[in-house]
Amino acid sequence: AYRMKQNDQNKSDTIERIEKVRSMWTVIMEMLTSLKKDKEVVDSVLENCAHQCILDGTDVVLRVPRLLALRIESGKVSSFCSFTENVYEDGKLKFLAVIQVLNEALRMLKNEHCQSELKELHRIENMVKSCNKLLQDLNTKRLDREQQRRVSVRESVSRKEEDWEMKWKKFLGQHPFNLMFKEDLVRSVQFI
Repeated sequence: AYRMKQNDQNKSDTIERIEKVRSMWTVIMEMLTSLKKDKEVVDSVLENCAHQCILDGTDVVLRVPRLLALRIESGKVSSFCSFTENVYEDGKLKFLAVIQVLNEALRMLKNEHCQSELKELHRIENMVKSCNKLLQDLNTKRLDREQQRRVSVRESVSRKEEDWEMKWKKFLGQHPFNLMFKEDLVRSVQFI
């Protein structure tokens, strides 16, 4: 019985190990397929295929927007004397000059973006000011309404008091407070 238990335990351990190995193999295969393109890139570099990607400016035509060309040629950019002479050298495109043109274009875009952000900031400030003014107006109106309501409630209470006093006068023939004071006076005299 002990050997049968041990054989069953060995079989279950073996089955668990086989399942672990299968799952690890699946993970490894998924990783290899996901890295296939990266492997191809590395292989192409290792095989010295880099000579296929030579940058040559003979067939490249550089089209610069007129505003940028005018800015460069007008002398606002000190690094260029003549725009067309600096971009091409011996009929070939000069990449350093292209990079400088691109840098100047980026500077112009940055300045334009900063100006648009500044305009947007002024617009937001104006909106905040108008909202604050509107809020102050609403608070003033609210306070006025609360004041009017208090006054109207006071007037209503005083009218009700007068109505009650008139009813008491009609019913008792005199003011109820006078009646209470007379009773207190009579009691105090009787006490003395």
